[in-house]
Amino acid sequence: MDFRSSDTITGPRSEDVLPTTATAAVKIVIVGGFGVGKTTMVGSVSEIRPLTTEETMTEAGVGVDDNLEGKTATTVAMDFGRISISDELILYLFGTPGQERFWFLWNGLFEGALGAVVLIDTRRLEVSFDVIGRLEERGVPFVVAINTFPDAPRHPVDALRTALDLPPEVPIVDCDARGRGSCRDVLLTLMRYLHALSLQPPA
Repeated sequence: MDFRSSDTITGPRSEDVLPTTATAAVKIVIVGGFGVGKTTMVGSVSEIRPLTTEETMTEAGVGVDDNLEGKTATTVAMDFGRISISDELILYLFGTPGQERFWFLWNGLFEGALGAVVLIDTRRLEVSFDVIGRLEERGVPFVVAINTFPDAPRHPVDALRTALDLPPEVPIVDCDARGRGSCRDVLLTLMRYLHALSLQPPA
C-alpha cells in the first residue's frame, strides 16, 4: 500500500482541539430505550465529529434484540460528543446503548456523570420505565426530554409526569433530537436543574 504524507494522521483536527479558555469539564449521559434518538441527539449538538459505535442489525438478533421498522443499526457501546456551554465550561456527552443486552455498559458510563438526559419516545413510553428506575437507583439527577417524532402522540406534561411516575421538580421539556438548538436547550435545562439542586441544603 502506498502511504503518502497526506495520509498520515498527525493529531486531532483543528476544530476538535479543546479550547484554551476551558477551565471546567462536566460529564453528561444521554440515556433512553432503543431507538429514541440518543445517537441523533449527540450528533446534532456535538461541536466535534462525534464518536459512534453503531453496528448493523442482522437476523442473528431476531428474538434477542428490540426491533423498530426502518431501523438498521444500533449502538453497541456508546456515543461521544462535546459541546462548549461557555468559554470556560465544556460538556462531554456520552450516549448509552439502548438495547437491554448492552445495559451492563451503563455502569462505566455513569461513573463521574454529573447528570443525565432521559430521551423519551411517547409512542413507546414503556421502554423508559426501567431507564428512569436505574437512574433513580444510582441517584443520578436527570431531566426528561420528549423527542418530538412527527407521528408521536402529544400528551399534557402532567399526564406524562404521572405515567412516568416523576416527582414535580424533575423538568420535562420537548426536544427535536435532529436540531442543534433544541438539543442545546435541553442541556441548558439540565445545567439549570443541577445548579438549583446544588443550592438546596443537605437533607
